[in-house]
Amino acid sequence: MGVGLRSRFEGIKEKVRLHGDEAQHEQTDQWSNRDLIPLPPSRRTWGSFHFYGFWTLSSLNITNWQTPSSFLTQGLSVSQSLGIIIVGRALIAAFSTLIAWCGLKWHIGFTVQNRYTWGLRASYIPLLQRILLNFIWNAIQCWNGGRLAAVCITAIWPSFAKMRNFLPENLPATGDEFVGFIVFWFLSTPLLWIPPEKFKTPFMFTTIYCALGMIAIMIWALSTAHGAGPLLTTGVALPEGSQWNASWLMMAGINQTIGSIAAGITNGSDFSRYARDRRAYITGTITSAWITGILVCVVGLVTTSAAQKIYGEVYWNPPDLLMRMMDNGDGSSAARAGVFFLGFGFGLTSMFENICGNSVAGGIDLAGLWPKYINIRRGAIITFVAAWVVQPWQLVNKATTFLQVLSSFSVFLSPMIGLMAVDFYLLRGQKIRLTHLYSGTDSSYWYWNGINWRAIVAWVCGWIPTIGGLIVTVNQDTDAPRGLFELYFMAFFIGFFTSATIFFGLNKLFPVAGTGEYDEIDTFGTFTAKEAARLGVILQTDVYDSVEPSLAQETFEKKE
Repeated sequence: MGVGLRSRFEGIKEKVRLHGDEAQHEQTDQWSNRDLIPLPPSRRTWGSFHFYGFWTLSSLNITNWQTPSSFLTQGLSVSQSLGIIIVGRALIAAFSTLIAWCGLKWHIGFTVQNRYTWGLRASYIPLLQRILLNFIWNAIQCWNGGRLAAVCITAIWPSFAKMRNFLPENLPATGDEFVGFIVFWFLSTPLLWIPPEKFKTPFMFTTIYCALGMIAIMIWALSTAHGAGPLLTTGVALPEGSQWNASWLMMAGINQTIGSIAAGITNGSDFSRYARDRRAYITGTITSAWITGILVCVVGLVTTSAAQKIYGEVYWNPPDLLMRMMDNGDGSSAARAGVFFLGFGFGLTSMFENICGNSVAGGIDLAGLWPKYINIRRGAIITFVAAWVVQPWQLVNKATTFLQVLSSFSVFLSPMIGLMAVDFYLLRGQKIRLTHLYSGTDSSYWYWNGINWRAIVAWVCGWIPTIGGLIVTVNQDTDAPRGLFELYFMAFFIGFFTSATIFFGLNKLFPVAGTGEYDEIDTFGTFTAKEAARLGVILQTDVYDSVEPSLAQETFEKKE
């Protein structure tokens, strides 16, 4: 009986196990599968517009639309708020390119990239943090997207907004919110089956539709209000008795702007590795992550200001403004039709941003944990289904402290980014042994039992100075030492440079063997002839064409 069950279990495992094309170097084992190996030229399909669309998803969204509100409510002027946004978005583009360069050059993603810095086993430390964030933010994005779905449903059936709350009283949500969440979740599901190589069409449709929608609502607001409204001329109005001047608030704002997308910066190579060439990534990133990001904030500010003149109230949140535009469903059919198409644009962007930035990214990270059984698609499905386990209605409506900590997670991520940057550029001179990223105990990246203790020490030292500021900020402890807040206002930069400096020093004091080495032969069939020539790497075809087969095999074995 026991033998039969064991045999059946082994049979199921074999059916579930992933199988790659060995001829294409798609081996599946403890460290590798088709989605983790360096991407070959045939799978690198992203051009400039792909990256423009990728970054547009993080720009043409509700969060970016509302960005000026957080600075204006602190008492800063419009010009100061826009200054924060311009500098912050420029730094986002710069840091993103800095970290994504490894993917552009060696065509590996975040999951594998961390192995040479942390060690093959210790790389699970940043990996697990990313998986946790993907699970939670995916769920929250689905819940927020559900609000937009509820707006669209109300535009079609006005009575939806007035439906009886059928949920238990102890559940911190209303019936219409929960139905919106379900609709958004189910409509998003088919997107999980689109592989990253084929994201161009969704990127294009989503970008054009939502951009036109945002411009349309701004034009409508300006036309209806006969001007921009009073919010646009807001000057400096710091609260009386505030202990922070405008300079410190601007510093905190810049830190908040870049910190809000720190999770996306860490895994930049997950998507940069799909680039056809480096120029495609740089062009798409600068034009969208920086320029489009700024423009969306300006459009959101102008629209909100004009809407204030129309309704006498400030509506920073687009779902709230859309509901007001159609008088909570009691407006004219023309108003409801306009709101539907606008809400659909916002919702579509939220939907694909969530799939790309959280579900697919989570799929890549989960593939790093169990390469034998999880690829990008399976991991994305797991991440997406986990939204029901996370229960975002509890987090959004009750666990406000938890959300504050989550939003400030850059305290832990920025030291990680510092490690990645200093290791790749200064310590290794941008040289990596790709074969050793997948070879277990025989790897030069195995360090001590798969752990590079230098990385752990440097990472901890990076967030220790700022964790106190995070705690007192979340607890709203106004009596805490001023220095804790000041350190927290610069948390991203302190974490980045502290960890980078300490990691650099530890590697000089305790050198690592093999630093700066790379495979002289393109074992995985990763590079084009042009790339191989630039890197000084010999293509496999060149090896077999120039030497006897037996000698070629011997050459490979030596490099391994």
